[in-house]
Amino acid sequence: MGEPLRPDLSVIVLNYNGRSFLPGCLDALASQVGAPPFEVILVDNASADGSAEFVRSHYPGVRVLETGANLGFAAGNNAGARTARGRALVFLNNDTIPASDWLVRLHAALSDRPEFGLATSRLVTMDDENALDSAGDGYFHAGGAFKHGHGGAAARHLVSREVFGACGAAFAIKREIFEALGGFDKSFFMVYEDVDLSYRARLGGHRVWYAADAIVRHAGSGTLGVASPAAVYYGQRNLEWTWIKNTPVPLLWRTAVPHAIYSLAGLAYYARRGRLWPALRAKLAALAGLPRVLRTRRAVQRSAVASPASVEALMERRWLAAKRREKRAL
Repeated sequence: MGEPLRPDLSVIVLNYNGRSFLPGCLDALASQVGAPPFEVILVDNASADGSAEFVRSHYPGVRVLETGANLGFAAGNNAGARTARGRALVFLNNDTIPASDWLVRLHAALSDRPEFGLATSRLVTMDDENALDSAGDGYFHAGGAFKHGHGGAAARHLVSREVFGACGAAFAIKREIFEALGGFDKSFFMVYEDVDLSYRARLGGHRVWYAADAIVRHAGSGTLGVASPAAVYYGQRNLEWTWIKNTPVPLLWRTAVPHAIYSLAGLAYYARRGRLWPALRAKLAALAGLPRVLRTRRAVQRSAVASPASVEALMERRWLAAKRREKRAL
């Protein structure tokens, strides 16, 4: 017998103790209509809830990759990508339920637009499909990420367009781009790894398309918790590493003061919510990792082909108003 046909898409579902979410996610993938050939890979990060055994017994068509340890979002998804056979890679959170035409829409977003290397979904909340979770990622001029439209009406984001970055909960990337970028930065472990990947892709001249018709319901922070100490720690540390590693020199100097204000505002926000200590630990850890990040920065900037002006053009300058809208929705 010959080798099996190579699928167009590899859908990689990362899981850590998320067995309760898996039937909704995997059943929805099995019910995709009109999708090109695709495979589903469940990457299990050493779950203790029997997730891997459950999938093997109930979803024999899903390939299960057990990592043997909790590698986090970045390294876990990288492991899935290494075993994937698809021409494009699709990363999907376990706490999602994609619409029946999601894959065909997401695939078309890339195949119809050769100038775009990534495509991100329209994420709506699990409980209310009229409430938006994300219409792609934005990035502040001051050095931080946000979700377009988060907490607002989904009906206000029905137009597909270019955005700064892809939301890691449900996006596709051309395989050759992911491999050229070296995948997710495993030092991030979790949180902001999608922002960092999108930033590096954009520096490499690869654009990101928001596919408004590729709809996914998303529970949100199903594994970690939106304001858990771990989420605060990794988010606050990794936003610093993302800004330092990726921001072109002219923009880095121009935004140094706004970025300092932005970071202090983040500390103040978490102090009011009893999360000052993990936020402070995060900033100290960011400083401790600075020598490694600066070495990585040199490699990233050497390989950049996009002009600083083209990168800056998609950044949002009014970060305070946008963050207020986002925090009110949490």
